[in-house]
Amino acid sequence: MSEFSVLEMEQGSNGHGKVEIAPEVIEVIAGIAASEVEGVAAMRGNFATGVVERLGKKNHGKGVKVELTESGIKVDVYCMMKFGISIPSVAGKVQDNIRQALLNMTALDAEEVNIHVVGIQFENHKNEPEIVESEV
Repeated sequence: MSEFSVLEMEQGSNGHGKVEIAPEVIEVIAGIAASEVEGVAAMRGNFATGVVERLGKKNHGKGVKVELTESGIKVDVYCMMKFGISIPSVAGKVQDNIRQALLNMTALDAEEVNIHVVGIQFENHKNEPEIVESEV
């Protein structure tokens, strides 16, 4: 599998030129689409994204990995779910939301949208979220 640095969109021969989309753009679209689904508590980031968010900047692409291959777009989403929800149901909604957002915004269809549940967020009695996270 060879990896591409940008994805070129096919628009026919309209004579206006070409449109290229960077994988980071697809990551942001997928990250926002995933976090919109009810039942998703948070997207998984790393230490650097946590520091940046504490400084007031939101990283919409965190928890999303996009791979552009010859066979298509592969999206991996790492998220935490809220306790008490149906994980298969919410994961299916996340997949559908990401596919629809990519199709609407870029006219691209993802070959794979893989959901990785890396933790469950519990609500404790003080209304402060308690987070149990696995090491992946």
